[in-house]
Amino acid sequence: MLEFKNVYYTYHTKEGETTAVENLDFTVKNGQFVSVIGPSGCGKTTILSLAAGLLAPSAGEVRRGTSEFGYMLQRDALFNWRTVEQNIFLPLEVKKRNTPEKRERALELAKKYGLKDFLKKTPSQLSGGMRQRVALIRTLAAEPEILLLDEPFSALDYQTRLEVCDDVQSIIKNEKKTALLVTHDISEAIALSDKVVVLSARPATVVGEHAIDFGGNCPKSRRESKEFAPTFEILRKELGI
Repeated sequence: MLEFKNVYYTYHTKEGETTAVENLDFTVKNGQFVSVIGPSGCGKTTILSLAAGLLAPSAGEVRRGTSEFGYMLQRDALFNWRTVEQNIFLPLEVKKRNTPEKRERALELAKKYGLKDFLKKTPSQLSGGMRQRVALIRTLAAEPEILLLDEPFSALDYQTRLEVCDDVQSIIKNEKKTALLVTHDISEAIALSDKVVVLSARPATVVGEHAIDFGGNCPKSRRESKEFAPTFEILRKELGI
């Protein structure tokens, strides 16, 4: 579980004191996929840093049920001089967990999710969508309890983004992980999430929370549901766009 309780975050610049987050209050329950949407520059990435403990709140409290977090970033951050297999092993090396058992578990994940024939290739030989799949399996290899996703699909073209969104959501649900996604894309948030949290412009505070309980857990079914368009409009209005 991850819980923000009346969280404030203030930092100092040459121009003076700036409040990025104000009275932030929401919860991500175990096994939930929660998306946070808000205007550009409102502090969404700051929220992920607060979640992971990379930043300390100026006031309020972030309650974490675990210290095991995994990141997926806007760029896949794969190393082209390493094979796919070696990229997947990287977090095990960094965390000094590079045992035969852990490597075997990572390879099982890779093979389970369609990477068996790509393990000896380099990232430069893969499509953008396949690179993001490798990035997700690399993140899961370290066995995090909570995944923090910082607009991981934003660099992909529209069609690839749809495919990769479905792919990532399916893998996260199959592995029974908890996920917190920040995104500017309303459609993406609705399609992927159990709950959508809407933020105001900076300083960011919660202006709405919406359970997404239609279309099952399939992003494609969500997009095709008659409830998709009305939900989109509600979120759009809360964002003020």
